Parts: sequence; C-alpha cells; structure tokens
Amino acid sequence: MRIPALRLLLAASIMSLSLSCFSTPAQAAESFKMGVVDPQSVLEKSKAGKRALDGLKEYVSIRQKLLSKDEEELRTSEKQLREQVAKMNEAEKKEKETQFRTKVQDFQKRAQEFNQELQKKQKELVEEYMSKITVATKTVAEKGGFSLVVDKGSEQSVKIVIYNKDTIDLTDQVIKEFDRTNK
Repeated sequence: MRIPALRLLLAASIMSLSLSCFSTPAQAAESFKMGVVDPQSVLEKSKAGKRALDGLKEYVSIRQKLLSKDEEELRTSEKQLREQVAKMNEAEKKEKETQFRTKVQDFQKRAQEFNQELQKKQKELVEEYMSKITVATKTVAEKGGFSLVVDKGSEQSVKIVIYNKDTIDLTDQVIKEFDRTNK
C-alpha cells in the first residue's frame, strides 16, 4: 500500500471513528467539525516562517559563493596545468596531476558535506516549525470547536485532501495564531 493511500485510509478511519461516537447522525453532524490546514503555506507566509526560510536561503547563498570560488580556483589551476604540462618532465607531470586530483577530491568532499549540512538544516527547520504549527493549529481548532484538522498538503508534498470548502480551511487563522505566538 502506498503512503498517500495509507494516509487517506487513516483519515477516513479517524472520521468514521469520530462520527461513530455520536448517538445519531444528526448529533454527529451538529457536533463534528472538520478543518484543513496547509502547513507549507503557514511556514512560507508567517513572519517567523519567512525569517527562518530567509535565514536558510542566506546560509545556502554564502555556502554556494564559497563553493563557486573554490570551483573557479580549480578551473584556473586546471588551465595553468594544461599550459605548463608540455614544459614538465614525467615526474613533475605526475606530481602536479596528483595535486590537482587531490584538490578536486577535496572540492567534491566539501560540496557533499555542504549538501548533507543543508539537508540536516532543512530537516531541523521542518521539524521545529511543524511542532510550532501543530501547537497553533491545535489552538485554532480548540477555539473554533473543530474535532479534526487534516493536513491539506500541497503541490510540493503529499496531497491528502482533494477537495475542501473554503469555510473549513483554517490555514489563514493558523498563520495569524502562529505569528501571534512566534515573534
């Protein structure tokens, strides 16, 4: 079973279980309120989320500039090596080529480490903000009397909700609550 199907099955089971707790369908309809939230939008549109994303972008930009500088130095070294190779004896050629290969390997290692650091930072950011978004969502849901709030999903993530009325989309309310509590 694929993950989206599993999430859909889980959401349907939760709704079914929640509805079965009421004596009659009329009571269930009156008492049960469901909402949806797009956590990605909360992160991208809230003030604190924008600051965090901007900080991540700045980090990426600085690291990319450093890597670009290193890459340019490698290109210059390669060009110089090609120009000088005709004037060198075999021992010098091998030594220079070995030094150049070492520089390339070091560059590749730094680039790989950067990608790993970036993935780690992104994961930490998502985990931190998802917990904060969860708290804000819970506050909005409790104030509004919602029994269930489902992750709406987005084009970048797994889309759980295929259709919803705008009246049950709590994203804007969650953004306001999130901004209120995360200055």
